[in-house]
Amino acid sequence: MSDYYDAFEISPVPAPGPDAVAPEPFRGIYGMPAFATVPTGDLAASADFWVRGLGFFELFAIPGTLVHLRRWAFQDVLLVAAESVPERAPAMSISFACVLDQVDSLVEACRALRPDSVDGPRDTPWNTRDITVITPENARIVLTAAKPYDPASQEAHNLAAIGITPPDTGRGDHGEHARGR
Repeated sequence: MSDYYDAFEISPVPAPGPDAVAPEPFRGIYGMPAFATVPTGDLAASADFWVRGLGFFELFAIPGTLVHLRRWAFQDVLLVAAESVPERAPAMSISFACVLDQVDSLVEACRALRPDSVDGPRDTPWNTRDITVITPENARIVLTAAKPYDPASQEAHNLAAIGITPPDTGRGDHGEHARGR
């Protein structure tokens, strides 16, 4: 038995590429393996920004107490009523996957609602295009889209330098790149 499990089989994140399509919203109920809890002084205004700006939908709400938001499966956020919120965004962030063709529209939607809320997009050394959004509750949210793998790119060299190599397309699995060398 291998010590490697191809977790891509259970991930809603599509393979990177110019034709990558975001998965449909998942409206089912499941045991959440992880989620963010974000305190807010105004549930309605916060939910509006997360829905219209960040592309989440309201899964359910407990009026005056909580709004459960989701984008894709396993991208859950609980907005909870609070007396106050931090005056500044923390250094810590939470990241949510998106696809490349969503980046520009997410930037536009967030800036339309809060003009100074977005930093980016910027390309990272680990082969993603990211935007950082500061929400009305001062949460720092990163929306990150994997870029197609280009073996001649600086990003590919960066990944190879730390032992992450591309999948062997002839084997149908992700082989050594997941385990390192």
